[in-house]
Amino acid sequence: MKFLDQAKVHIRSGDGGAGAVSFRREKFIEFGGPDGGDGGRGGDVWAVAVEGLNTLIDYRYQQHFRAQIGVHGMGRNLAGGKGSDVILKVPAGTQIFEDDNETLIADLTEIGQKVLLAKGGNGGFGNAHFKSSTNQAPRRANPGIEGQERDIWLRLKLIADAGIVGLPNAGKSTFLAAVTAAKPKIADYPFTTLHPGLGVARIDAREFVIADIPGLIEGAHEGVGIGDRFLGHVERTRVLLHLVSAQEEDVAYTYETVRNELEAYGGGLDEKQEVLALSQADTIDGETRKEKIKALNKASGKTPLVLSAATNEGTETVLRALMEVVQAARKQEEPEVEDPRWQKGES
Repeated sequence: MKFLDQAKVHIRSGDGGAGAVSFRREKFIEFGGPDGGDGGRGGDVWAVAVEGLNTLIDYRYQQHFRAQIGVHGMGRNLAGGKGSDVILKVPAGTQIFEDDNETLIADLTEIGQKVLLAKGGNGGFGNAHFKSSTNQAPRRANPGIEGQERDIWLRLKLIADAGIVGLPNAGKSTFLAAVTAAKPKIADYPFTTLHPGLGVARIDAREFVIADIPGLIEGAHEGVGIGDRFLGHVERTRVLLHLVSAQEEDVAYTYETVRNELEAYGGGLDEKQEVLALSQADTIDGETRKEKIKALNKASGKTPLVLSAATNEGTETVLRALMEVVQAARKQEEPEVEDPRWQKGES
């Protein structure tokens, strides 16, 4: 299945049904009268976050969605039925924007969240509605009100606990494959990863979700390389795993390059907690390793962890470091539970 994280769709809610003009005429009944029913309301357009989706690929093949019009009113005071709704099923983490792709309509972050995007038009009144003491036989009815029509943008931001950032070929996909069941593409050339990937890591009987995004290069915020469009997928993470490859000649410059791109992107990415690791450590000797650890320490102000996903060196240490930050964030987000004794007035 291909990955698609942005799509533009056209939606229209249903028009309301028209009211009916009708008069009661029955054999042997002396008095008749208006009995035209009201029209039904048009269908609505909703967006719902559902389980089992992690891409917007369905909206590549269908971009137009139109709810059903309301049923017209009928004689014998029969009101028309409501038109069927249209429901756009999206992954959790989907943001919905106006046509300008800037004005946020809704942010669906949890399964089951639902938002009304276009309300169906009301049905028109039938002539029975207009009957009065001075107008016993009205011959008019209202048409239904038109539905709403608009273009919207759907933009997916993956929901993960930890995000992996770094230059291309820093070992991000190799690490994801080593600690989760994900199977990203791995090769020895830059930009192997073209789309974000997700995996569930498990350490000490606890689980958290890791997101891997395509590598950044200098000038990514200006569109160089793949650009920074995929950085949105790590905006919701609680911690960033910054991988710097041991094969880089100048690891300090490499570290600062990625940090500069995170800062230029905005969204608070440069303020997130960071776990720094020297990756692909199995490719260098011990002396070179010490020099690069020292250089990274000086550039970042923190001692980097040493990691080799190929040999599993340091993978558990890195996972525990990430899990520690994730657990702390989860505890802060947990709602406080009041003591039920206070609610009952007990002491």
